[in-house]
Amino acid sequence: MGDMANPNSVKVMVIDDSNTIRKSAEIFLVQAGYQVLLAEDGFDALAKIADHQPDVIFCDILMPRLDGYQTCALIKKNSRLAATPVIMLSSKDGLFDRARGRMVGSDEYLTKPFTKDSLLKTVAAHLARRHST
Repeated sequence: MGDMANPNSVKVMVIDDSNTIRKSAEIFLVQAGYQVLLAEDGFDALAKIADHQPDVIFCDILMPRLDGYQTCALIKKNSRLAATPVIMLSSKDGLFDRARGRMVGSDEYLTKPFTKDSLLKTVAAHLARRHST
């Protein structure tokens, strides 16, 4: 696990089939000094997660091939990754989506489009939580 005081050692993964969302998240996170990993879908993400072990993962819900719920469930089933915070991303702010996200083990829910502020606050909160455990 990276040194939480130094954002340069923190890896944040963004899994989203939207190039626009991936790019904006990448810009916000890089400006804040984080290392950023990007994936277009769950399959792409799972290979990269195994190699890079990100500290925080943002995962879109609606994606082709493997959706966000399936991706999150697979991440949480892996004992090496189970403690990694997974934040679901969705353009729908529904109770059903939030509940379903919780059922597969997601740690939080962020509505798209997110702001730089909300994205960075979410990362910081999860890093602080992991650091305190």
